[in-house]
Amino acid sequence: MSAHDTALIVIDVQESFRQAPYWDASELPAYLSRQQALIDGAKAAGMPVVQIFHVDSDEAFTLESGLVRALEEISIAPDATYHKSVHSALVDTGLEAWLRENGIRRLIVSGIRTEQCCETTTRHASDLGFEVDFVTEATLTFPMTHPSGRIFTAEDIRVRTELVLAGRFARIVTVEQALAPLSDAA
Repeated sequence: MSAHDTALIVIDVQESFRQAPYWDASELPAYLSRQQALIDGAKAAGMPVVQIFHVDSDEAFTLESGLVRALEEISIAPDATYHKSVHSALVDTGLEAWLRENGIRRLIVSGIRTEQCCETTTRHASDLGFEVDFVTEATLTFPMTHPSGRIFTAEDIRVRTELVLAGRFARIVTVEQALAPLSDAA
């Protein structure tokens, strides 16, 4: 695969999340560093970058809120932007058609939330025949409470997501591993 048939998908990296009751900024600096490195590396390699925003009836996720925009710390100039209203970025957005029209066969998935929209988009893309690299370190999530009362940390959730995706739906990679085939092909 090369930069010409690979696209970076940046999912829901938006200000809306700062308004969520579960927002936890403790892992934000590390995430932002890795997400920005992935965006910058993709752009340097000439790879298209696609930005996805989640829009729904929750006040912070409505277009009218003004919060459906990139996190202020992220510098991104996407080649395409899509709005979604469900977990998969490939449902009713036009993204799949754009990917196919542009000869994209491999997706690099990153963004917010690891186990929700990033994982769902990864599974969906794999089922549609795309090769997928899941860059866990360039995803962000938040602690969750199981119905039993057990609290799963963000790290617990990332590990679980890797477990269920690896070898089935995606290759689990670091930022450098995701970009390596691109620099090798250049």
